[in-house]
Amino acid sequence: MRHAKKRLQLGRFTSWHDATIISLAKNMVICQSIKTTLTRAKSSKQLIEKLITLGKKNTLFARRQAQKILGEHKLVNILFNEIAPRFSKRNSGFTRIIGLGKRRGDNAEMVIFELTELKKKEPKKQKAAKEAKAQETLEDNTQVVEKKPVTESKKETRAAIKDNPIDEKKPQKKFMGGLRTIFKKKSDSL
Repeated sequence: MRHAKKRLQLGRFTSWHDATIISLAKNMVICQSIKTTLTRAKSSKQLIEKLITLGKKNTLFARRQAQKILGEHKLVNILFNEIAPRFSKRNSGFTRIIGLGKRRGDNAEMVIFELTELKKKEPKKQKAAKEAKAQETLEDNTQVVEKKPVTESKKETRAAIKDNPIDEKKPQKKFMGGLRTIFKKKSDSL
């Protein structure tokens, strides 16, 4: 009997279950927002919250513990340098689950599983203003350059290249075009 066994099984053996949860945690560190099923999100929430708590401690031992789970130095650096500082004022509640509805086919409950403190993006208006300023500075810095006349030797070489039959570009044969020529040859010989 499974008395007091609280873990969500996800219909997998222990090793597959652990691999699924760790994979979700890695993807959460990379993407910070995942579309998954409700049971997977609930089962991986505990591990992700533990990882962010380790990131907030920012000690060598905490890094080693995170390295055991994540397995990659890049992910550990992202966790400790980018994600954990965002949650410095929070004690818990690092993730949220937003319902999307049921999946077509197997009727599984789909959710968006994301961090509560997402990376702030620049508004598009500021980007457009920066691009306009950069364009203005480019226009101010550019000077009109006079075009030099083409010399006679260059004209001759251009004419020689145009007259050369080797450099002529042949139209590319498409798949059906190639087949048509094969069948034309066969029908002509009959």
